[in-house]
Amino acid sequence: MPPLAKIDKLDMDILAGLADDASISIPSLAAKINSNTSVIYARVRRLVKNGIIERYTVVINEQSLGYGVKAHVGLSIEGGRRSAIIEAVLLIDGVGGISEVTGRFDIIVTVYAKSLDDMHKLISDKLGKIQGVESSETFIEMKTVKKYIPHTIEGRK
Repeated sequence: MPPLAKIDKLDMDILAGLADDASISIPSLAAKINSNTSVIYARVRRLVKNGIIERYTVVINEQSLGYGVKAHVGLSIEGGRRSAIIEAVLLIDGVGGISEVTGRFDIIVTVYAKSLDDMHKLISDKLGKIQGVESSETFIEMKTVKKYIPHTIEGRK
């Protein structure tokens, strides 16, 4: 693991602003966090150079694409089959991500479906039939509140 980068409050404000809207212009970001534009340009370049900002991306509204149901599925799996199971899960349409975790599950899979019936089929007919999956528990997401980094720009809620 690389050593932790030295990050101050201004860096965290920049990261929070970009996490909120990666398309924001540097002058607008500077105004938002009450700082000089040239300072923000230099800080962003340093954050990219040091690997703190890995990339700029978009957040897709899954519901606008018809995926109205989101769930997190905890899977208990055979230990020796972890890599094969993860590879198989990644090939399933509707899988949005996989996290290896500690606790009662080995992995948590984020899945999207257009309906509860489609979700049932995805979990029962696809995830549940992967060799090495011993059991699963599904958590249907009711509402999401996102905070991309554990920092809030001063004066914002």
